[in-house]
Amino acid sequence: MKLRDAVPGLLLTLAFAVPALAAAPPPGASSCSGCHPASRDVATPAPRLAGRDPAEIVQLFQAFRTGQRPATVMGRIAKGFTDDEVKAIADWYRTQSN
Repeated sequence: MKLRDAVPGLLLTLAFAVPALAAAPPPGASSCSGCHPASRDVATPAPRLAGRDPAEIVQLFQAFRTGQRPATVMGRIAKGFTDDEVKAIADWYRTQSN
């Protein structure tokens, strides 16, 4: 098989693989779904994160870290993430279906 014969198949494979890679959550984001529902149909006191403004999520994380915002477990959880991780998680949630 010549390279030129393989290129169309390779391009087709990449067309499906690249969006899948882009949609992968950053480290730590998948743990949020334990309390923060993805679906509007789930009743929970924890707000949905999908589609929220990243700056708001970052601000809330900082408030949980410092104790300015009262919480049961979020204060401890927020302290476990770096600023860069929080920003990546917030940016990823902005892109999720609302």
